[in-house]
Amino acid sequence: MYGRYTQELVLLSLNPVCVFFQMYGRYTQELGAYAKEEAARLREEGVRRPSVTERSRSLELLENDKGCCAKCRICTVRCQKFLISCVGEDWIFLILLGLFMALLSWLVDFGIGICLQSQKWMYVNLESNVFLQYLAWVTYPVVLITFSAGFTQLLAPQAVGSGIPEIKTILRGVVLKECLTFKTFVAKVIGLTSALGSGMPLGKESPFVHIASLGAALLCKFMSLFGGIYENESRNIELLSVACAVGVSCVFAAPIGGLLFSIEAMSTFFTVRNYWRGFFAATVTAFMYRVLAVWNRDEVTITALLPTNFRQDFPFDLQELPAFAVLGIASGLGGALFVCLNRQIVQLIRNQKTIKKFLMKKRLLYPALVTLLVSTLTFPPGFGQFMAAKLTQMESLETLLDNQTWSKQGIPEEFDSNSLSQAWKHPQVNVFVTLTLFVVMKFWMSALAMTMPVPCGAFMPVFVIGAAFGRLVGESMAAWFPDGVHSDGTIYPIEPGVYAAVGAAALSGAVTHTVSTAVVVFELTGQISHILPVMIAVILANAVAQSLQPSLYDSLIMIKKLPYLPELGWGHHEKYNICVEDIMIRDVMYITLNCCYRDLHDVLLTGHLKTLALLESSESMILLGSIERAQIQALLSLQLGRPRRLKYLRDRATAEKRLSVGSHPGSEDGSTMVNQEVHFQVNKVKVQIHLYKMWCLPSVLKPGSMKEEWEENQLDEQVNFDNCMIDPAPIQLVESTSLHKTHTIFSLLGLDHAYVTSIGRLIGVVSLKELQKAIEGSVAVKGVNVRPPLASFRDSGTSGTIMNNENKARDLHKLWNRRKLMSLPQEHRASDSDEKSK
Repeated sequence: MYGRYTQELVLLSLNPVCVFFQMYGRYTQELGAYAKEEAARLREEGVRRPSVTERSRSLELLENDKGCCAKCRICTVRCQKFLISCVGEDWIFLILLGLFMALLSWLVDFGIGICLQSQKWMYVNLESNVFLQYLAWVTYPVVLITFSAGFTQLLAPQAVGSGIPEIKTILRGVVLKECLTFKTFVAKVIGLTSALGSGMPLGKESPFVHIASLGAALLCKFMSLFGGIYENESRNIELLSVACAVGVSCVFAAPIGGLLFSIEAMSTFFTVRNYWRGFFAATVTAFMYRVLAVWNRDEVTITALLPTNFRQDFPFDLQELPAFAVLGIASGLGGALFVCLNRQIVQLIRNQKTIKKFLMKKRLLYPALVTLLVSTLTFPPGFGQFMAAKLTQMESLETLLDNQTWSKQGIPEEFDSNSLSQAWKHPQVNVFVTLTLFVVMKFWMSALAMTMPVPCGAFMPVFVIGAAFGRLVGESMAAWFPDGVHSDGTIYPIEPGVYAAVGAAALSGAVTHTVSTAVVVFELTGQISHILPVMIAVILANAVAQSLQPSLYDSLIMIKKLPYLPELGWGHHEKYNICVEDIMIRDVMYITLNCCYRDLHDVLLTGHLKTLALLESSESMILLGSIERAQIQALLSLQLGRPRRLKYLRDRATAEKRLSVGSHPGSEDGSTMVNQEVHFQVNKVKVQIHLYKMWCLPSVLKPGSMKEEWEENQLDEQVNFDNCMIDPAPIQLVESTSLHKTHTIFSLLGLDHAYVTSIGRLIGVVSLKELQKAIEGSVAVKGVNVRPPLASFRDSGTSGTIMNNENKARDLHKLWNRRKLMSLPQEHRASDSDEKSK
């Protein structure tokens, strides 16, 4: 942030002389005042760890000790120092983060499994009564969803939703401290377990990205006890990007896909030094997550989460590539439709005042009604029998990736009775109807369920829907080519499970605008033989979806109105010809070096800017730096605060005392003087109490009062910037900077605004809001100078250009000469005479 710089204190000597410290833009503070402030801060924070100097002194004392146990104690201290330094290393942090998130993911899966098994147990044991079956099937998820919504709302409302939009905003540089607290962590974990345990079409991957970020933030606070490097704000943001990879990896056991997904979906610019951190932490958490499954006897050994046995010797035929391409294009259209449907549902609820007012009063009613609707439609003896409602999401995905071709069997009796694929059969309809109904119903149910105020994600439901759609295309291909593909005299049957994997990667990639979902599918299934079909479908799906709708996460950012900069993607080619002068705000609020406190007061009242430009004068408009709003408020508080008021009262009382004593110079009786002095002191206390109540307590100013007159005089004084932190080098752009370059600078540095200067003169300012409007194509707003896209390309001749350059060079020399004569507030230094007198 502008104006925050590291304080550097240089101890000049051991003499009790006032020592000054200087910051970039902060000047002249006595060491005594600084020491008092630091002592008060340390008392509030509690006893800290001993400093490095204290530990080194204790080690020296031990070395000087010649006792029999001195060497042992020296070795102990050195080992302790070595261990503390090792604990502060990155690899220790990454191992702890990976182990913790793997254990947490396994525990959440365990809790979700218990909840889902309880629902199935109640459903099976109530087969004799259909009404009781329906009541148990509906009531159970309603109770869990209501508990999740209520618990989250009471403990931490920031835990609602996926959390990826907030993390993307934090990684861009915006401070959202409430999203990374311990309360949010507890609410997210418990709320997510309850929501997924209800069986609603919700996902685990996106919330676990938020949970991993919360774990990383909390672990950074803990690790700061061992190494001060974890108190670095920018470094912690880098660790948050690593945590995003851990969050994906501990859900799908896919370290490579998790890292690539975190780079694509979360980061605008990724730091290369984070590659090894992301790979290392994601590998640790994926390994530990699968080891826990083996330890719980869910698996025999470490394998993929959903292992498949696709054909390796002849994976696919060239004739199947058009089918994979069509599947990718259709998935792109479906992904754009899903994002649009979800946004329309949210806007419908928010724009309808009656519905919004009703739901604000009854916050738990909306999730209960949505759960009741979805549970009723998925009741297995009812409409749910046409869409395999008995299966959970993981069971559905496991059956959809099966190599067995359902459509060739014709009659339902040929299904394996011991297989979960039995849920897809129906006596009256074939698998084409069940798959179609599953895709259509789950599509809008997932878009609707995502709007509930519970911790939830959409990646897993979309992944399952894409697998079902791909399975439908694969079954159609198997029906059209019942004899399979002939090659070299060998018949290779169509594998619908391959189409299911391609559809899952394509639809999830279209919704999230990522290509790394292909790698997630490879690691999830344990096979990479179909890399070309999957990549073709994912790329085509992304191309279609990006040209129609933003990603799901960007859509949620727009809905929540978070300060995030959109990307220059498809359809923004004409924006490359726009310059900063076309979109900047020319009416800039600023303060000058010779302004008075009244100007600061007026600036604070007229605007809500976080930082203000500091200029040399209103005539020259030379930009000297920027000052934060908090610093300006501190200057006003220092000028009009209680210490100055009390000082004025003390001076006034002292002057009255001298005047009163001077009015009785000829008194000969000593007792009379004592009585007058006592009487004066009593009246003085009364006057001081009255003045303190009138001056130092909040009250309404009366016109013409002494208090108002004093404040008016104080406001008319010139501002003293010596005790103010000034940023002498704010980010500046020239007027010819292109929109593309401006977008890159804002995204890379996480800027909120930038000043536009011409040869040092301030001519405008560009903020995140103006840049966002320019990218979205709606720059016709008040305060923005809108010009045609090609207006920046001036048709000036060669001679005109040379004259213009000469004029600019002449102005630059004049400004440089003026800059030599002008200086910012300097640090106060004692003169030689002062030192001699001291």
